[in-house]
Amino acid sequence: MEPSASPADVSHYLGVFRRHWWIALLATGAGLGAGTALTHALPKVYESSTSVLVQAVDQDTNASGGRTKGAVNLDTEAQLVGSGAVAVKAAQLLRTTRSPIDLAKDVSVEVPANTTVLVINFKGGTPQESQSGSHAFAEAYLRNRQETAQDGLNQQIKTLNVKVKQLTTTLTGINARLSRAAKGSPDESNLLSLRNNSQNQLNSLTGKLNELTTTTVGAGSIISDARLPDTPTSPNPMINLATGGMVGLLLGLLLAFARERFDRRLRTAADVRDRGRMPVLAALDDRTTPHFDDVLQPYGAGGRVFNRLRNEILASLQPGDQIIVVTGASRGSAATLVSANLAAALARTGSNVVLIGAHLPDSVVDAAPLARMFGISATPGLSELLAGRVSLARALQRTPRIPSLRVITTGGAATAAGLMQSQRLRDTLQTLRGQGGFVVIEAPSTSSSADAQGLASLADAAILAVELRRSRRPALLDAAEQLQRVGTPLLGAVVVPRLAPIRAADMHGPAVTLTPGMRVAGGRPIRDGDMTQPMRFPTGTLTAAQKEAAAKDTAPKALPSPHGPTDDTAIIDMSGVVKAADGDQQ
Repeated sequence: MEPSASPADVSHYLGVFRRHWWIALLATGAGLGAGTALTHALPKVYESSTSVLVQAVDQDTNASGGRTKGAVNLDTEAQLVGSGAVAVKAAQLLRTTRSPIDLAKDVSVEVPANTTVLVINFKGGTPQESQSGSHAFAEAYLRNRQETAQDGLNQQIKTLNVKVKQLTTTLTGINARLSRAAKGSPDESNLLSLRNNSQNQLNSLTGKLNELTTTTVGAGSIISDARLPDTPTSPNPMINLATGGMVGLLLGLLLAFARERFDRRLRTAADVRDRGRMPVLAALDDRTTPHFDDVLQPYGAGGRVFNRLRNEILASLQPGDQIIVVTGASRGSAATLVSANLAAALARTGSNVVLIGAHLPDSVVDAAPLARMFGISATPGLSELLAGRVSLARALQRTPRIPSLRVITTGGAATAAGLMQSQRLRDTLQTLRGQGGFVVIEAPSTSSSADAQGLASLADAAILAVELRRSRRPALLDAAEQLQRVGTPLLGAVVVPRLAPIRAADMHGPAVTLTPGMRVAGGRPIRDGDMTQPMRFPTGTLTAAQKEAAAKDTAPKALPSPHGPTDDTAIIDMSGVVKAADGDQQ
């Protein structure tokens, strides 16, 4: 018993049709248009029919297995309708200049079952032509059949006349010899016997001759004459449209599958698994991923996906594995989305997690995505840390909403090329290993930089972020090969839909905002100055007087940093307790 098609195969075919339905629609429309054009281009053909009752004649003989049990063989008669002799007579009746052979091509004969009736059909360019042609061929067939029968009858009469003449001559000779024979002699007895036999034969032949002479030949008759057709039989609009639409649909499906076969873009998670030959750890859809700069809520649909991803990753890691690198198979922000939400999911378990942003944005619009996502300052970050301008303690920023998650942003340098292979990065990762917890590295895509391969060589495991309809199969295979060459275990892929870019209106908005109607600690209403983000400086960099000035209601002035003028960027202070009007902590 052959196995039936699996639901995965059916869903794959349906997905192909859903993605390329417009190809099938256009091809079907083209097929319908071709059917319509063919209907108007082909000449109209009318058909008329004449029914002829065939009567048996003396010379008819029915072969074994004929359509009827009588003397008439209708198979033979049907062939005679289109014969040259009948076509010549039909041309004479029609008084046309067309050749008999050309006329015979438009004739067809049907034989209804268990009848001695021939239905003679004739096709013409006009209703009158088809009617007259059918009637002419019926008349020509009957005339030809009657003439043939009459010729046979005349031949029989002629043959009988010759025999009668011969017998009459013989009988005259016998009578002459009998008159000369002696009475009672043996010759007289023999001659009398011969005369009787000859006389009997002559009487028999004379009887047959009289019968044939009085015989009337009836070859058949027309029982239903041809009628004037109302509509043409060809071309048939419904058949042409149906055929054109079906052919167009089949061609459209073939084109759709051909386009799917040769399209290198990955469109579904099944494409990543089947065509990319890579396990899919998690897959997000459009409903759970509106745009890329989102940290998904833990109890939402997208958050549950990353919670399951976290559990699978923890089960796959070996004891002592701490560093996970997340890179993309194509340029874009898929690695940013996956690494940020994975780090948040790991931190929600209470583990200390450090998220390192080593992926420079692809455009100015996408600048500092991690800072916007977690509500922290864009600088200082990894670029300043690797350049030696800030320490690791200062580059680490604790996120307001997830206390156990610390983030090192990309930083403010235009490029960090060459720094990803520096000894300072190795030392930084070694220091973070010693502090315990997990380290998630947001690496650039393997198709845009070799830094992803270098960062993966320092990590314990790697995850590929695949953005559908942007990532391509060769790039996915190349990314997997790059990671395997450096010996980093590739856990699998996280599939996300094509991400919408950040809206221009949201670019300049603060990462953390306060709304009117809220109160700060102590019950004081929020003032206009409190609607901006307060500043926080790293521990140990402010005196008690400076901290008191920063806590005032008005915006604090910029205070000098002990580290000198190389870093004048403040970091958001979320240590203050902000309470809503109902007393709940925010």
